[in-house]
Amino acid sequence: MARLVKKFGGTSVADIDRIRNVALRVKAAVESGDQVAVVVSAMSGTTNQLVNFTHNVANVHDAGEYDAVVAAGEQITAGLLAMALQDIGVRARSWLGWQIPIETDGVHGSARIGRIGTEGLEKIFAEGQVSVIAGFQGVGPDNRITTLGRGGSDLSAVAIAAAVNADRCDIYTDVEGVFTADPRIVTKARKLDKVTYEEMLEMASQGARVLQTRSVEAAMKHKVRLQVMSSFSDEPGTLVVDEEEIVEQEVVSGIAYSNDEAKITLVQVADRPGVAASIFGPLAEANINVDMIVQNVSADGQATDLTFTVPRADLDRSIKVIEDSKESIGYRQVTPDPDVVKISVIGVGMRSHAGVAQRMFKTLADKGINIQVISTSEIKVSVLIPAEYTEIALRALHTAYGLDDE
Repeated sequence: MARLVKKFGGTSVADIDRIRNVALRVKAAVESGDQVAVVVSAMSGTTNQLVNFTHNVANVHDAGEYDAVVAAGEQITAGLLAMALQDIGVRARSWLGWQIPIETDGVHGSARIGRIGTEGLEKIFAEGQVSVIAGFQGVGPDNRITTLGRGGSDLSAVAIAAAVNADRCDIYTDVEGVFTADPRIVTKARKLDKVTYEEMLEMASQGARVLQTRSVEAAMKHKVRLQVMSSFSDEPGTLVVDEEEIVEQEVVSGIAYSNDEAKITLVQVADRPGVAASIFGPLAEANINVDMIVQNVSADGQATDLTFTVPRADLDRSIKVIEDSKESIGYRQVTPDPDVVKISVIGVGMRSHAGVAQRMFKTLADKGINIQVISTSEIKVSVLIPAEYTEIALRALHTAYGLDDE
């Protein structure tokens, strides 16, 4: 007998037929002898609709009331799935975040989990019932509903799995697992049987939308074994595990991309101490995340061009912040470019193999693709290139690192 937490995303519970299909999957696990808790997202499209409702009522609104509205989608799904399970003879009940409770801080819209009460869940396990838990939501110090940010149901599932010492947390979605690249672009992409927490974290943060980044961080911290699998297939998924569980490490495990980037270049910035702080300080105060940074000092050493990336959604706001700080920064002009994409080559095997970056640069050069910005970590090399070359770059790199499914 295993103790499992199963999380079903929005596409998996998009309508009543799919909710019934989920109920059958859960029933099969229960009948095999497993203890099961289920975490659900809102039905596909529901959260966006609720968000639109809040904006239509008031452009500027109370964050607490916003959370009260957008958390309703998961409540509906949890109740419907519990009813569907009861209808096929499985004892089940629904739980909302405050009922468990999933205690969080008071930051509405992006709350962090502090503690999860397990007494009620353990009682349900002991009785052989299934807990159906509304993901994405918790309760703050002031006893008000909080939400964990978009994709937060993944985090709910991992946190609950850690709290109840589950043997595994299964994340059901509309893909069969984690692939070496986006199979919609790279037709030769193949599904990975296993991937390390670190690789998955890099993939998630660099644009792969299979798992929410914070959920991977939590799984790595608490050693929760994850399995990413499809709700529409019986094929085994991809396990996300400790590095020690993978005997033979690939040099490169996958190629990820993010088209949510925008580039900003400040031309002829004074080359003096403190100038970087005068640029990035106001951006940080405006809660704008700066990612890749490159600096080119002029020949006379008196001025520099400074280029960095921000989320594309924050481009206009970033430019305004910089223009408002022009006097303290001192630059000749600011040049924005939203037509860029970040490509990342990821693999824990990079730690012990040289030449990974060189192969990336040569492959892109052979295709006539100019690299604008480069950033690296121990298991990742990322480059910024013109967005028009996204598909060519992904396919060429996938082949260059021997990832094609023959």
